[in-house]
Parts: sequence; structure tokens; C-alpha cells
Amino acid sequence: MNDSGFMQQALFEAERAKELGEVPVGAIVTYRGEIIGRGCNQPILRHDPSAHAEMMAIRQAARHVGNYRLPECELFVTLEPCIMCAGAILHSRISRVVYAAKDPKTGAAGSVINPFADCRLNHQTQLLDGVMAEESSNLLKAFFRERRQAEKDRKRTVV
Repeated sequence: MNDSGFMQQALFEAERAKELGEVPVGAIVTYRGEIIGRGCNQPILRHDPSAHAEMMAIRQAARHVGNYRLPECELFVTLEPCIMCAGAILHSRISRVVYAAKDPKTGAAGSVINPFADCRLNHQTQLLDGVMAEESSNLLKAFFRERRQAEKDRKRTVV
């Protein structure tokens, strides 16, 4: 499977997050072309601020290999990782991150900050952005548009 095929799998996870009422972000971790971890955003459902899609997929992958280090693994995620997820990615030694849409508010792979580019850190992770960015961006935009409309509708019924 190529990068787009793996990103499609991450988009399936993003759809799952949407079905749960969460911001639609999905992630998968691969090892030598095999998916070993899947995750979707679940911080609201789990009452856990660290339950981002990347964290969920990394946790599952680490359990799969029986190690917290994932040096030959790749992460595919539908939205640019935040600083928390960037830290987990670096600590787990993931070799490459492929993400779809940029996050101009909290992105930690170049949009706001980029710890991946800091050569003082003891691990370097390759980054590739833009794979299926339009599909991911459209999913996020539709989700927030629907949320705003639901809030407007709720306010109308209260008045």
C-alpha cells in the first residue's frame, strides 16, 4: 500500500471520530507496510486530554510490538500533530510522519512550531505533508460547520 492508501485508512479513523462526536482526526501506525496501530480522537469520550488520534494509534502499536520504541514505524495522520503528539512521536522514535492537513493554530510540524526540525534532539523524524489534504480539510470544515449550525439551532429553540 502507498502513502495515499494508508492515509485513506487514517481518514476512515477520522470518520469514526466524527461518529463519536469528536473532532474528526484519525491516525494509523505502520510497520514494514502493515498497519499495527489505529486511533481516532477520543478526548471527550474518554475524559482524557491525551486521547488524540496519534496517541491512541501509537499506544496500540507499542502494545503490538511489545516496546515503547517504534523506530521502523511510520505514522499517518489526517491533521498536523500538536506539540503533545509531536513529543510522543519523537520519544517513540517513529521514523516518518505523513500528515494530510496543516493546522495553523496548533500545528507542531511546521505551522506554529517544529520540534522535528531541531537537530539538538536525539531523534530525527522525517515529515511529509499534504497527502490527501483536501479530503481531510473538507471533513474538518464540514464537522465544524455542522457544529456551528447545531449551536445556532439550539440558541433559536431556547429563545
